[in-house]
Amino acid sequence: MFRVGIGPSSSHTVGPMRIAKHFLNELGPDRRCKIEHVFIELQGSLAFTGRGHGTLPATALGLAGLEPETFNPQEAKRVLSDVETQGRLLLFGEREVRFVIGNNIKLCRDVIPELHPNGMSLKALGADGDLIEQKQYFSVGGGFFKSEYQMSRSDEDAEPETTPQGRFEFRSAEELLGICRDTQLSIADVVLENERAHRNRAETLQGLDKVVEVMFDCIERGVSTTGVLPGGLQVRRRAADLYTKIRSQTFSNEPEELLDRLNLYALAVNEENAAGGQVVTAPTNGAAGILPAVLKHYCDDENTTADLRRRFLLTAGGVGLLYKQRASISGAEMGCQGEVGVACSMAAAGLTAVWGGTPQQCANAAEVGMEHNLGLTCDPVGGLVQIPCIERNAIGAVKAVNAARLALTSDEPGKVSLDQVIETMRQTGIDMSNKYKETSTGGLAVNVVEC
Repeated sequence: MFRVGIGPSSSHTVGPMRIAKHFLNELGPDRRCKIEHVFIELQGSLAFTGRGHGTLPATALGLAGLEPETFNPQEAKRVLSDVETQGRLLLFGEREVRFVIGNNIKLCRDVIPELHPNGMSLKALGADGDLIEQKQYFSVGGGFFKSEYQMSRSDEDAEPETTPQGRFEFRSAEELLGICRDTQLSIADVVLENERAHRNRAETLQGLDKVVEVMFDCIERGVSTTGVLPGGLQVRRRAADLYTKIRSQTFSNEPEELLDRLNLYALAVNEENAAGGQVVTAPTNGAAGILPAVLKHYCDDENTTADLRRRFLLTAGGVGLLYKQRASISGAEMGCQGEVGVACSMAAAGLTAVWGGTPQQCANAAEVGMEHNLGLTCDPVGGLVQIPCIERNAIGAVKAVNAARLALTSDEPGKVSLDQVIETMRQTGIDMSNKYKETSTGGLAVNVVEC
């Protein structure tokens, strides 16, 4: 759920980079050494906003063997420079082939895949044009991807899971809360226990601490960097100026300071994301600022322990898993309710846990966080993750805090359950017009003049 990557988009930048590398990795060295040409089709939403989201260079970098988690900007710059000036690419860091981004990567806006709107077809050819391999993949949000085979398998005929499920398997909030009642464990404890199926406890805790470190480092870069964001919209960074303002003035109203600081942290992260910096998908890049903003404001002082920050992330992660399992965290499928809405829901649950809330109160907070983001569209101006994405994270952070406060007023189940609001989000996403789901063909994207 929390993946270290690069901006500006988890589904349009991180996902395609990982898909491209995975495609070549699956071929193995024996077949890779025979490749003379690689051709890629970006389909559906990946095609509509591919240029603004950096999908084309990200795909080329994936073919070169680069990974979002270990991304080196200088190495990436060198790879892309070779492609631009020489028309050559070192596939997987092993085999040099002719490669021109405009020729080898096609934006197929007329192809709308049925299985998922973020389609990506890759084809490797030999010296005589013979087909070495062709595969179809889908970038499903948060940097995750699935093959066509995986997407086409129904629950009824799917093969058994090869990934361990953990001690406490749950596929709904009702099941999760039932486990908490039966075991007297918190949501964070249940999620932490399940992670033991993948790695030992010490490694999980170390990974959580790394996530916090990357989040806070991203904020630090964001509040100290000025200038105009790339892409042509001439959007000026605001976090640094806001940071200076906050440090220089005395607040007479504590709630106003709260709003300013939450706004500051969220803006800082999403400006870094828009500039292609390192962020944590939480659960996506477009919504990467909400959890760090809430976590920074409430869990970063001398009285806060690492355990409290871990509780926040584990609780938020458990809620995020429910959305991923029961609906989607892809803006191309759900609109921005599946990104900012889910992040708001996750942060609300995490903060409720930090404030000592019960599992039921955490679920109530998550429900409130989503209920008031239902129907949120994804209509980025110019196909860039800037307008309305950056400000939307600031608003989402404030909503998350208020949802947590509301949830703490009662421990009774809400009139609307978390499972019900997740299902409502899924149905709303299905009904939403495609022009409002990360295609930049409707909404603000067509009503705001690009400057």
